[in-house]
Amino acid sequence: MKKGKLYVTATPIGNLEDITYRAVSVLRNVAFILAEDTRESKKLLDRYKIDTPLISYRDQNHSLMIEKIIQKLDAGLDLALISDAGTPLISDPGYKLVKQLRDLRYEVISIPGASAVTSALSISGLPTDKFIFLGFLPKSDVKRHKLIKQYKDKDVTIVIYESPNRLMRLLYLMGDILGFDCKCFLAKDISKIREENIYGSIKDVLDILKEKDFEKSPHGEFVCVFNNKVSKEKGENS
Repeated sequence: MKKGKLYVTATPIGNLEDITYRAVSVLRNVAFILAEDTRESKKLLDRYKIDTPLISYRDQNHSLMIEKIIQKLDAGLDLALISDAGTPLISDPGYKLVKQLRDLRYEVISIPGASAVTSALSISGLPTDKFIFLGFLPKSDVKRHKLIKQYKDKDVTIVIYESPNRLMRLLYLMGDILGFDCKCFLAKDISKIREENIYGSIKDVLDILKEKDFEKSPHGEFVCVFNNKVSKEKGENS
C-alpha cells in the first residue's frame, strides 16, 4: 500500500484571507489535520467550511502521538500539519515530527504561505540578500548579549521575534551592542487590525515608543529587524 504524505501547511498570521487556494484544498482533502491548538485552528476551518477532523499535536506530546501518526501514514492517509499562525516549524512546533518522518523516508511536502519573517523583511527597507533569523532570544541577558555580539561585525540583517513586555529591553540591548544609530524596523501585529510599522535608528524607534507611552501598556506581536551596516546616507540615496 502506498504510504500517506505529510503536508506542512502555512496558514494566515492575521487576516484570515491570507491563505492560498492550494492550502484550503489540502486542508479539505487530507484525512486529518495536526494542529497546535485545535480551538484556534477551528476558527480558520469554520471560515472556509472545512470539516476535516483536527488532532492536537505539539512538541510536548510528540512521543505520545508519533506512533499514531505513523500508523495513519502507513494506512495510506494523508495528513496536514498547521500551527496557530503562519508557517509551521518557524518558531512553532513540528521539527521533531518532520525530522523523524524524514529519517523514516516518509514524504513531507511544503504548502507555502504566510510567514512573519519574510513579511517583515520585505517591507523593512533593510537589506534582504543576507539575513539571520534568531527567533525568540534566550531570556538570560548574558546569553542574549553573547548571541547578538556574534553578528555585530557581520554584514547581515538580523531578524528577531519579541514579546511586547521585553521589547524595550531588546532595543536597549541591540543599541548597546550595535550602536543606537543602527537601522531598525519593527513590524507589529502583521496582517491584523492593529498592524503598525516603525522605522528608523534604534534611538528613533525608542523615542517613538516613549512618546506612545508604550511601556505603560505594552501590547502586540513584534518582528524586529536590525542592520548596523546601513548608513543613513545609503538609506536615503538608495
